[in-house]
Amino acid sequence: MLERRETYEALYRDFRWRIPERFNIGVAVSDTWAERDPDRPALFDYRPGEEPRRLTFGDLAAQSNAFANALKSRGVGRGDRVALLLPQSFETLIAHVAIYKLGAVAVPLALLFGVEALEYRLHTAGTRAVVTTVAGAAKIGAIRKRLPGLETVVTVDGGGESDFWRMVGASGTGFVPVDTGPDDPALMIFTSGTTGPPKGALHGHRVLLGHMPGFEMAYEFPPQPGDVMWTPADWAWAGGLLNALLPALHLGIPAVSARFERFEPESALKLMEAMRVRLAFIPPTALRMLKGAGDLVARHSLDLRAVCSAGEALGRETHDWAYEAFGVSVNEFYGQTECNLVLGSCGAIGATNAGATGLPVPGHSVAIIDAAGRPMPPGEVGQIAIRRPDPVMFLGYWQNEEATESKFVGDWMTTGDQGVTDERGFVHFFGRDDDVITSAGYRIGPGEVEDCLTGHPAVALAAAVGKPDALRTEIVKAYVVLKDGVERSAALADEIRLWVRERLSAHEYPREVEFVDSMPLTTTGKVIRRIFRDRARREAGL
Repeated sequence: MLERRETYEALYRDFRWRIPERFNIGVAVSDTWAERDPDRPALFDYRPGEEPRRLTFGDLAAQSNAFANALKSRGVGRGDRVALLLPQSFETLIAHVAIYKLGAVAVPLALLFGVEALEYRLHTAGTRAVVTTVAGAAKIGAIRKRLPGLETVVTVDGGGESDFWRMVGASGTGFVPVDTGPDDPALMIFTSGTTGPPKGALHGHRVLLGHMPGFEMAYEFPPQPGDVMWTPADWAWAGGLLNALLPALHLGIPAVSARFERFEPESALKLMEAMRVRLAFIPPTALRMLKGAGDLVARHSLDLRAVCSAGEALGRETHDWAYEAFGVSVNEFYGQTECNLVLGSCGAIGATNAGATGLPVPGHSVAIIDAAGRPMPPGEVGQIAIRRPDPVMFLGYWQNEEATESKFVGDWMTTGDQGVTDERGFVHFFGRDDDVITSAGYRIGPGEVEDCLTGHPAVALAAAVGKPDALRTEIVKAYVVLKDGVERSAALADEIRLWVRERLSAHEYPREVEFVDSMPLTTTGKVIRRIFRDRARREAGL
């Protein structure tokens, strides 16, 4: 745990890792608290209009033991991969904890995946068992003949009549967790596939400990009485699982689960009000949707103590709006599936800079490097990189040593993300290599342009990409979703262009604005710029 320091500099200077020789995620987020305070709530299940259900740490320990016994009786053991195709729920958390206690490897997957995406991941991981919904089981049924290693499919729908609860009810709660070390495999999270086919990033049990300094810094340590954690992020994403759920439970902070097919501002605000959420991890796109909902935030009584955001650049406009709307500074942080939560900010100790991603989190060495792995001076654009060894860093890509080796330049793990440091040491994130726009010699990060666009009162969501141009190499083109009731017009497009030009610069404003009906988003809430980038290239005749 971080020790309280008055300044970021002292916090970073004095931090020392304390990684134990034996460690198990399941024990840390369940049994440890069950022994100390079994009636302490671990998870509240929120359903609009109903009294929330409560899962205590005692319940979590006993039921995860029972499910671990049930999986063990079906041949699942140490090192086996178990996929979780589930929404936020009691069953999801219980299954995660059971898998870790077994010494098996959890493979969380998004419910939105189609059958081809599922087949690729299940086959690549060599999955032995899957825990899923009835709808998920139907998808798997269509491809199961092509998954010879898949032996067990457990469904969770139907309450006590589901496979899951029958297995829990029929199994004993006495279970001795497998003795695991920090480097033993625990979790496999697939990358988004932005630079080729998705790869399974394998993490050891230490990944939870590696997240703790950044988590505590971002959520303004130490925990306080009454803290409740919620995120709309899918627990199948590293952000939902490791930026919110598991670190909160490790500190004894209860979390909230909810089933929303998509993020809706009013539903999110009602949940935070009803559950008295004090700690929230809200990705930038969701914050921009809240910003675009007018005075909706002001109509709800919220009790937020810390709001955090990650996944893409937040931007000054959204940061400043959130500060006014919530009364707290949004603490932005950064990481990747392979090495998460390594940059962060913390308003409580003044380690914050609106528009910047953050400072290196205590315990992590982060730099902007050139192609040869040399750290770049402030103001010079390069690639964000993290030095190994690092407790939060992945063990490697599953059965892909070549891809693992290519991820490193010397001891620096490269990210493929472009950034720059300022004189105060803050890292400013530009975007993925492919997303950065090169126009008339300038390198333009799309996130800042998109953030400025959504500051316009008519704009709900926006994507900025580079469109090939014979004179400037690329021009900035914006694809814009307007707010409900706003009419499209050439005059409005001109107004939006001028809005950005006046607020950013003459080289960053979109020379073309195109209105679209909807914004394509990943399962983690990021704008899929690639779709618009390909569209812009076609428009340019390429």
